[in-house]
Amino acid sequence: MKYAIIIPDGCADEPQESLQGKTPLQAAQIPAMDAVVQAGLVGRANNVPAHLPPGSDVANLSLLGYDPNTYFTGRAPLEAAAQGIDLGPEDWAIRCNLVTVQDQVMKDFTAGHISTEEATVLLAAAQEALSDPRLEFVPGVSYRNLLLYRGAGQPAPFTMETRTTPPHDLTDKSVSDDFPRGAGSAMLNELMAESMALFAEHPINQARLAQGKLPATNIWLWGLGKTPSLTPFFDLHGKHGKMITAVDLLRGLAALIGWERIEVPGATGYTDTDYAAKGRYAIDALDTTDIICVHVEATDEASHEGDVAGKIAGLEQIDQHIVAPLHAALKARGDYRILVTPDHPTPLRTKTHSHGYVPFAMAGSGVEVDAAQTYDEVTAGASPHEFLEGCQLMSFFLGE
Repeated sequence: MKYAIIIPDGCADEPQESLQGKTPLQAAQIPAMDAVVQAGLVGRANNVPAHLPPGSDVANLSLLGYDPNTYFTGRAPLEAAAQGIDLGPEDWAIRCNLVTVQDQVMKDFTAGHISTEEATVLLAAAQEALSDPRLEFVPGVSYRNLLLYRGAGQPAPFTMETRTTPPHDLTDKSVSDDFPRGAGSAMLNELMAESMALFAEHPINQARLAQGKLPATNIWLWGLGKTPSLTPFFDLHGKHGKMITAVDLLRGLAALIGWERIEVPGATGYTDTDYAAKGRYAIDALDTTDIICVHVEATDEASHEGDVAGKIAGLEQIDQHIVAPLHAALKARGDYRILVTPDHPTPLRTKTHSHGYVPFAMAGSGVEVDAAQTYDEVTAGASPHEFLEGCQLMSFFLGE
């Protein structure tokens, strides 16, 4: 039996006035996703418990079958795992965005999608200015970077109750009430303030401004935590998996559960990603694994930008270049199951992740066929297939 999971990140949404009351899923031309429903069933799952933040970290833990109430210890440690960074018992990882804050408003949580090369230079400057040997900036991809705190046998100043705010939740909003608070926050706020002074006249930003681009005004620290202990997926389900993604969060989750990560040329983690290449690599992987999981960030990025046309375009690209060819390849190989589901909703109205159910479509060997015809939030809401605890969906998908 071969299994495929396609995750159009954040694609679940609300009805849009600009779409005559339809959601992006209802408005998009997605015949391959609809075909999955028609060959099987549609349902809905709640991947984020109400008391936990509605981020991709919690949601994807749940989607992959891990109860976030047990396993969630923060977002940044998952991204550290993607880079092969080992964290000791007193070490913490902290997500470090490069952002554009102007007049105390989060103008852009990506600093204009700053390049990895530019980000690396800025973080090197920040590292050189540090006087605390316990702290280390680690460049990632574009605006997505890390700060490590090495405890060296001493308790860290942070706790899991230290309050931080994801910058993508603050788009076009005032940041004045959303700086870190609680244990260890003085250190985080000081680092953020120091970066603002350091970056103001930096040649990287001067060059960006001259090119009409947004500057990286400062670092934004959030999502701190310690490495979780995740039981290997094979130990739980007896199946091997591989992950295709351009996002360190999913790379880290894959590493922690024992899945191989496949790097696809042209996969960017943005709306300009090479969808067709992801589809081709997924099909090739079917020969060497039980489960192939394809994560696409584009629909979430469009949501954060409030770009309804971009969100629909991303859905249609995923449908055409990933779902359709992968479903066909699965059917040609014999027994199979396919699952299409986002991790969490990201409404265009708020431009942020939210709690709530997401629709899933499932088809394949042994999957009952219901009467549903389309893949969208409304059809899923009428389905009897409902998982209040989204972490239970994986066992249902695997037929356990």
